[in-house]
Amino acid sequence: MGFSTILGQGAAVRTLERALSSGKVHHALRFEGPPGVGKETTAWRLAQALLCNAGNPLGCESCSACERALQRSAEPPAVSRHPDLLLVERGLYPPALLGGKSEATGISVEQIRTIVLPRLGFSPHEGRALVVLIRDADELTTSAANALLKTLEEPPPRTHFVLLTTRPGRLLDTIRSRTLPVRFGPLPLGPLTTLLEREGLPSEVAVQAGGSLERARLLAEPDARARRDAFVLAADQAILAEHDQAALDFADERPEGRAELLEVLAHLSTVYAERARAGHDLLRFARYHEAVQRSLVEVESNASPALALESLLLRLRGLHRGAPLPPSD
Repeated sequence: MGFSTILGQGAAVRTLERALSSGKVHHALRFEGPPGVGKETTAWRLAQALLCNAGNPLGCESCSACERALQRSAEPPAVSRHPDLLLVERGLYPPALLGGKSEATGISVEQIRTIVLPRLGFSPHEGRALVVLIRDADELTTSAANALLKTLEEPPPRTHFVLLTTRPGRLLDTIRSRTLPVRFGPLPLGPLTTLLEREGLPSEVAVQAGGSLERARLLAEPDARARRDAFVLAADQAILAEHDQAALDFADERPEGRAELLEVLAHLSTVYAERARAGHDLLRFARYHEAVQRSLVEVESNASPALALESLLLRLRGLHRGAPLPPSD
């Protein structure tokens, strides 16, 4: 029921199931962890369980309350159709509802004062609970966070806050001290592969996704896959070219963005690791893999992308000719 579809987050799920089964769900939870690992899916399932009116502490998924909790309104703002599930997010509500204030820099105090606090003055419409789900809670402005403090500390009865964040360090200390953390880690390879297969996406991108389904989806896009494959082919050709100038020419054709370069380098590293595991000249491809890993560190440390790529291709060409990989600095 409910949480059975959430893979790879056993500790978080068990914590929530115990709290629901005992009827002792903390009034202010903070779901923290990397993007794309199941925080939001779990938050919606928790809200569904809290609002379920069929008497199942983990949520029945089939009663009217459970169904409406996961449905969004057809017209903007795209909020839950259940009247006791309140969604907070930067830019979700039109400025007209917020006194004409835009939210270009974060979740505004006007959203808290206009949307959240007035609703907390009334009991849940359907009697079970009132759930406030705050997406990207680290985007709360200081004034918005301060407006929530007293309510987070002493909420009305049957009121639950769930704050989602990938950057808990950006939350005010006072917010962190008033919320109970539920931590989500990167998805293990097995569960991530299963989730990709459920969505009909190629499972091979799981190795490069860093435990993030969101990242895996981006990697699975056809254009991104074609770009990575072309980079590997160009690198192979530059390694085998007759003159070093080919490596320098290849560096000139590198991806323009640092993030894109990191992506294709990570893919190249994975390809070399897979070739080594497959027994294709194990030692040589293991050294290729090491060389690419070194370049990844250099680029992540803000080295010049052009120089890092030139150095990488020259190292790889040296390894191809049998020269040892020089020690790192």
